[in-house]
Amino acid sequence: NKWRIVFPNNGRQWKDWKQDSTFYSGNRIQTTKYTWFTFLPQYLFEQFHRLGNLYFFLLVVLNWFPQVEVFHREITMLPLIVVLFASMIKDAIEDYRKYRFDKMINFSKTRVYDK
Repeated sequence: NKWRIVFPNNGRQWKDWKQDSTFYSGNRIQTTKYTWFTFLPQYLFEQFHRLGNLYFFLLVVLNWFPQVEVFHREITMLPLIVVLFASMIKDAIEDYRKYRFDKMINFSKTRVYDK
């Protein structure tokens, strides 16, 4: 039963309330980075912007050509898959914790003080 207390001090007048309420109709906090549908594509996009992951991905691609193959194809993919999977689990757990905290904050009681 904790209350959030909000002190608006933005200098806007009461007559602007209708216009402001259309812009901020939800008034909820969202700190999560992913949704169920965007998790995998957005996660892979962010991971392959890192130079190390891109390097290992290029090694995997090059190893599929028989002329350039140095190791077995599966062995070359293993470090990249392990790193991506471990990082994916960590990001998923972190984002879920943010989701639960946002949900707790958004459903807490709020007391607003106005001038």
